[in-house]
Amino acid sequence: MSGAAVELAGVTKRFGEVTAVDAIDLTIGHGEFFSLLGPSGCGKTTTLRMIAGFEHPTEGSLRINGEEMGLLPPNRRPVNTVFQSYALFPHMTVYDNVAFGLQMRKLGSNEVAQRVERVLDQVQLRQRADARPSQLSGGQRQRVALARALVNEPEVLLLDEPLGALDLKLRQSMQVELKDLQERVGITFIYVTHDQEEALTMSDRIGVMDAGNLLQVGTPEEIYERPTSRFVASFIGDINFIDAVAAGGSVRLASGVELPISTDQPDGSEVTLALRPERLELFDLDEPIPDGHIRLNGKVSRRMYYGDSYFYDVDVGLPEPLEAREENRPDVEVYEVGEEAIVAWDPAATNVVTD
Repeated sequence: MSGAAVELAGVTKRFGEVTAVDAIDLTIGHGEFFSLLGPSGCGKTTTLRMIAGFEHPTEGSLRINGEEMGLLPPNRRPVNTVFQSYALFPHMTVYDNVAFGLQMRKLGSNEVAQRVERVLDQVQLRQRADARPSQLSGGQRQRVALARALVNEPEVLLLDEPLGALDLKLRQSMQVELKDLQERVGITFIYVTHDQEEALTMSDRIGVMDAGNLLQVGTPEEIYERPTSRFVASFIGDINFIDAVAAGGSVRLASGVELPISTDQPDGSEVTLALRPERLELFDLDEPIPDGHIRLNGKVSRRMYYGDSYFYDVDVGLPEPLEAREENRPDVEVYEVGEEAIVAWDPAATNVVTD
């Protein structure tokens, strides 16, 4: 199917004097796993609820498969929603929980059986069809909730933090299962989360929201590697920020050091450099660094051990130390607190971001 699955054009939602969603434009493709990511209160769940029909835009247009949704109620939209609270019927079996919605629509018993069995195969629960929710693990109950939504054959599946109630290890394993499931069924998933790892792991694209605004949309790699704003850079992963001034094809730090980093900002403009800790490397003072790399001399002020890596704070004469992450490998030198070292990085790893 060509075209867009979901389109929002100038969509705004106000609750009295409060603007929860502020004139966002967004296009989501057919078969895409799209995540809305942001902190609590940023507008992501309100956006999802407008797509579902539980809320209606104050302004703007919202279309699903090219059809304007207007004031259509949820039951007349080609979508289903999976919430964090699975709300399974405890007295029903897995099969009956999944079949319930179809039976309420008075579909024939043969069609109900075929659709339920097919979707239980998709979520890999056919063998637990006779179990009750209390006999299932948290991950299995989550899959029943997914099956109950998928059995209605929605064109778009909306997911409102469905993994939030699971413990860390189960949540991580379910991220892989959920992405695999989406690829098997082939429909559009729109996923709301505040968890950056979930968004990075599962999504084809991510939209980052804050204070009702859609700040940046891109692939996980684009959002992580090329954030366009300070908020996006800080919300996704660890980051170093360095204040500088544009200076004719380079930037000048507060220490007076000039770095060969270009920016389209006018000379004399204040800019912010964003650097991921894993892009920084530590070298001994007498050790050669790769050609073209930026180097700053410093001293290790803190070291933290994370098992698979070491995190260092290195004072380089700036208001804040730089944080560097190095893998814990036999061939990587471990630096002691108080030891002098060079911090070096490829200029291409530097992002110039706006406030």
